[in-house]
Amino acid sequence: MYAGDETFDAAIIGGGPAGVSCAVWMARLGLRPVLLEAGHAIGGLCRSHAFADHWNASLPGATGPQVADNLASSLAQAGVATYLSCRVKMVSASSGGFDIHAQGHRNPLRSRHLVLATGVRARPLEASSPVVAAGLSAADVRAGPDPARPFPGVLVGPGSHVAAESFAGKRVAVLGGGDNAFENALYALEHGALSVRVHARSVRAQHQFVSRFPARDVIVGPYEADPLSRRVDGVAYDLVLVFYGWEPCIGCVDALGLRRSESGFITTDMTTAETSFPGVYAIGEVAQRLHPCVVTALADGVTAAKAIQARMEARQA
Repeated sequence: MYAGDETFDAAIIGGGPAGVSCAVWMARLGLRPVLLEAGHAIGGLCRSHAFADHWNASLPGATGPQVADNLASSLAQAGVATYLSCRVKMVSASSGGFDIHAQGHRNPLRSRHLVLATGVRARPLEASSPVVAAGLSAADVRAGPDPARPFPGVLVGPGSHVAAESFAGKRVAVLGGGDNAFENALYALEHGALSVRVHARSVRAQHQFVSRFPARDVIVGPYEADPLSRRVDGVAYDLVLVFYGWEPCIGCVDALGLRRSESGFITTDMTTAETSFPGVYAIGEVAQRLHPCVVTALADGVTAAKAIQARMEARQA
């Protein structure tokens, strides 16, 4: 439970690279942030990325969990107040700042500023999608407790659940035309899959990934997939991997009426990361500000921290 009636300089929702970076910089700047993370550990999507990340120039070859452990260490060393397993249900504007209502906490936490580092989640299968066979209801499509595994043999989005899967001797269909689709198709091939076929309405992946995958096994154009029978265009597969991109996790701030892009992401000022609501900032993938990776998320956190410092100093002047 929250201790006391103190008001923090900023409440940061989300404990991935962007949120941790913002919290650490604010603390190092002499401000008082608090970080709220819905999961049981710090790291965000890094926690579920079991593979080595060769794109991070500061930590070449480090896995996602290793990066997450470093983030947690940075928070502890900076002395940032941190609440884990703290899912924010609603945020409301109040006199002098914001009230944050979280699951398991009787009283709201109060802060002068709000930083949204809530990240993204893999887009789920939708009954309304043209690639899902007719006759499935929304309840059918979203059945099961695990959105990453909505049906037996169907895996949605990248992450540790893919790394934990056995591909040896299996026929695999990959749905999607982006980087994640082709990277995971290659991963399945490299881990003993009998066959892998990519179905994509359009190919958007980088050439370096597409060029390594057999062109004969890339089917471009409309297709129909039935997750119940694991059939794509009538062909049965042992595994179906779904990579339909990402959607922002922002339901807790609906009451603030933040301006969003056509794809649903929060729009921000590029120089400050501030949203359309004064005192609210959005960083990392929830705002799609920069190419999504650990390094750009860290930089985003610094941007928001410095902007909040400048805003507070201007009020005190």
